[in-house]
Amino acid sequence: MTFNDIFKSGFLENVSAVSLFDMMLALILAFGLGLFIFLVYKKTYQGVMYSSSFGVTLIALTMITTLVILAVTSNVVLSLGMVGALSIVRFRTAIREPLDIAFLFWSIAVGIVLAAGMIPLAVIGSVIIGIMLLVFVNRKSHFNPYIVVIQCDGHDSETAAKEYLDEMTRRCVVKSKSAQKDSLELTLEIRLKNDNTDFINTLSEMDGVNSAVLVSYNGDYAG
Repeated sequence: MTFNDIFKSGFLENVSAVSLFDMMLALILAFGLGLFIFLVYKKTYQGVMYSSSFGVTLIALTMITTLVILAVTSNVVLSLGMVGALSIVRFRTAIREPLDIAFLFWSIAVGIVLAAGMIPLAVIGSVIIGIMLLVFVNRKSHFNPYIVVIQCDGHDSETAAKEYLDEMTRRCVVKSKSAQKDSLELTLEIRLKNDNTDFINTLSEMDGVNSAVLVSYNGDYAG
């Protein structure tokens, strides 16, 4: 071993491990597919407050994953070090919507597949997944559950309101009941027969019913 071999470094040799054309092509495709994922997320979002930063994160995550996989596939030693480095990373941000997890994994998967050179799989797979999400997530059904909160002044008005809801809805189940002196509050889960919600107006005008509230039920309620 000579003096030059001791100070010899493979850093400059890794510069040309991935060609400039491959890098630019992979990043452009990652940006395009990440933007497609972002648009699908925006169209299918059903939460209360839309976060644009999460949509931008999907684009960035696709491009970052592509960069990491390009580096890993170009050097076996680097891939082992990368696995060790990523194993100590911990994320503490809570995912509020279960569907957001699917978009995160979708972005990561597209980045991996693109960097592996499987461009048709990444493009066709993303189109199919996007169409599937647009069709099923945006599909509206009259059978979606709703919550009705009724405040009434006694047993008779409670019974009349319950019988009216049984008649006007496909399904009606009492979820909770709170009783005070001269006041009752009922929480019921219902399934609508159609998209007409005028029955809640009639319900609020019934004798003994002080108020009636209809709320869309997304599964977060615990009764």
